[in-house]
Amino acid sequence: MRPLEGVTVVALEHVIAGPFCTRQLADLGARIIKIERPEVGDPARVYDERVKGLASHFVWTNRSKESITLDLKREEARKIVHELLADADVLVQNLAPGAAARMGFSYDQLSSRYPRLIVCDISGYGADGPYRDKKAYDLLIQSESGLLSVTGTPETPSKAGCSIVDIASGMYAYTNILAALIQRGRTGTGCRIDISMLESMAEWMSFPLYYAYDGASPPVRAGASHATIYPYGPFPAGDGKTVMLGLQNEREWAVFCDKVLMRPDLKTDPRFASNPLRSKARQELYPIIVETFSTMTAAQIVERLDAAQIGNAQMNDMHDVWEHAQLRARNRWVDVDTPNGPIKALLPPGVPESFDPRMDPIPAIGQHTDAILDELGYDAAAIARLHADGVV
Repeated sequence: MRPLEGVTVVALEHVIAGPFCTRQLADLGARIIKIERPEVGDPARVYDERVKGLASHFVWTNRSKESITLDLKREEARKIVHELLADADVLVQNLAPGAAARMGFSYDQLSSRYPRLIVCDISGYGADGPYRDKKAYDLLIQSESGLLSVTGTPETPSKAGCSIVDIASGMYAYTNILAALIQRGRTGTGCRIDISMLESMAEWMSFPLYYAYDGASPPVRAGASHATIYPYGPFPAGDGKTVMLGLQNEREWAVFCDKVLMRPDLKTDPRFASNPLRSKARQELYPIIVETFSTMTAAQIVERLDAAQIGNAQMNDMHDVWEHAQLRARNRWVDVDTPNGPIKALLPPGVPESFDPRMDPIPAIGQHTDAILDELGYDAAAIARLHADGVV
């Protein structure tokens, strides 16, 4: 038995943060009823066509869900949502600020009617404050949270290459929902969870925040290198590839000099006698390392680093990750069905051996509408009328 079997989640969700949260719940066995707009569905469905004609963002965040289409501008559609909530455990919504409340789906509007219901609201800036109504997209919150100020090169700030803000807020929504389910098991009552994308990302920015504590200078943008530890980052090999390495302490620096660079004299070089000094002397130390690495292939460098037990990695592209030997050896890839045929998907991290995660199909728009309505007691004629009237 999966731990969330029997838990039903109604999802007024779109794009990434909400769907990423509920997909984690689905992995653990929860039933996710995803409400989409008739005909067009979740906007993320049409972001691209890279996965057998389906969108990469959508297939990532929407497996194991049931899709029902409802025009929530219609009172009859909102009535169906209430029928779903009557037997639901959780409502997750990341609609535009205030949209859920205008339709009658805020926690304050629902709690007396459904006292056991957990309502999780995901928004850009939270339920109150001067920024409450501002639009919030992943890049915008990367900027507001200060991430862009410490990411990139000295000349050019760079955003993270994945939807890091959506991921952060989706995961905080997920973990808080799990905690709320435990709490409800003790108290018998639901609660409201208020997830702010800005607050989620500000938490993840705590290292640079504390580094700049009390007016101190913040970390500099250092590209793929570490802002304060050196050598830590990318170095070119003689075959044109790049090796990423990271030294964490003085013992590793000494081993690196002895067994990787074959330059024991550098251990006592006063320019490099501590990490702050090495970080300050990057322009002097970098060509010394590159000179040695230029005589070897990336594979030879990695072999030498591994032998010295120095942290390292190859700078893989997406094609390399698809073929990663470690993921393959641990059997992390499985097939998941889609409307356009099976695709590869990663098993969720950390699932215990006591159960298998749900890896069910990715739904077509409204694929489960009729079945869900039938479950709610609508007969064939009523369902046909809802379709004809554009309610579903």
